[in-house]
Amino acid sequence: MNPRSWLTARRARVHGLLLALCLWSVYAVNMFTPGLLDRNGQVKGTDFLHFYTLGNLALRDRGDSLYDMRAQAELAKELVSQASDSLYVPLYGPQVSLFFEPFARLPYGLALTVWLSVNVLIYAFCCYAVWKGCPNLQAYRWTALVLAIAFPGFFHLLAWGQTSGLALLCFTLAYLGLRRDQRLLAGLAIGSLAFKPQLGVAAAVVFVFAREWNLIAGALVAIFLQLAAAWMHYGNSVIEAYWHALIRVEDMLLLLEPRLYQTHSLRSFWSLLVPWPRVAFALYLVSALSILALAVRCWRNKASLEVRCISLLLATVLVSPHLTVYDLVILAPAFLLLGDWIVAHDDRFASLVSLLLYLCYPFFLLGVLARITHLQLSVMAMTLLLWTTWRISVRSLALSSATPTELSS
Repeated sequence: MNPRSWLTARRARVHGLLLALCLWSVYAVNMFTPGLLDRNGQVKGTDFLHFYTLGNLALRDRGDSLYDMRAQAELAKELVSQASDSLYVPLYGPQVSLFFEPFARLPYGLALTVWLSVNVLIYAFCCYAVWKGCPNLQAYRWTALVLAIAFPGFFHLLAWGQTSGLALLCFTLAYLGLRRDQRLLAGLAIGSLAFKPQLGVAAAVVFVFAREWNLIAGALVAIFLQLAAAWMHYGNSVIEAYWHALIRVEDMLLLLEPRLYQTHSLRSFWSLLVPWPRVAFALYLVSALSILALAVRCWRNKASLEVRCISLLLATVLVSPHLTVYDLVILAPAFLLLGDWIVAHDDRFASLVSLLLYLCYPFFLLGVLARITHLQLSVMAMTLLLWTTWRISVRSLALSSATPTELSS
């Protein structure tokens, strides 16, 4: 990596290996207990119980309970007797229950094992596919592998049993589609984020202002197909119930985010920092618009595809109205692409990017400190990363437009 930086490839690899050993040792100790409860007394897979319950609702054709929190809690206890008082906010689209119907046909323990295995395979595929397109990282395969295994977003994805791996797959397929100039297919991949609509906010704004009509068309088709599948299975009443659940989401925020320090977006940043909700929300809107403006400028100034995708992923995390720690897994491609850029550049700017990437690892894990400091350091680091990405795009544009005389001087 950058020889002028204190963060050499060997040091990054050793630190990553130590972090990976710590994280996955904790995970193993917590999970390897008899029965379906982990060492903390929680159901193994945590959030997967919610998806398993949704799958059972689809299996039993109980669409009327998809947005009934109490009915789902009773069913969850029936399915996993140890899961007492397990309440999950029912905000996922009805299509999610159809996706998890095959898992509902298996006993919970086996279904969880299959789901976690699927997530490992998805993460491995996404990281490998992006890494293969990073020419400067080919000589650092072991460093890239260790840092991917130690990535906090991946750890939390498995620890919570969440669906963010599917979101990572959507973004990765969109990137691969754009690399092949298959914009309609890339749009289909982005539109498949309909199951987590908060992760599509930045993409929607950027693509509209960048006039990416093929991407938008593909996204709309994917959204329509998901909702159409749900409508065909459940009928109008469930679609209406889903819409009403979405417009009442503000009333559910306390239940949706019981631990605000585990969220990593501008909305939670200002909510933790500023004690007045209306002021915090106003600051969130202003800062989110600024972040979106930077992402749009990166996309419109004809920067490289890699720089544009990095800016989109960072903006997606920062402006999302709800971004929990496991959703950070979608940043894995951005970190790989930034690592590839760092290797190719030998200056102080590259050293700054290296430092920010390095700091993100502990910041993603130490969100609990925000309970004391009321300052979510991860959001500050990601904002600086987006700003540096924008500066990279500006520098690239300046170099591409410079004359040979200017370049030689």
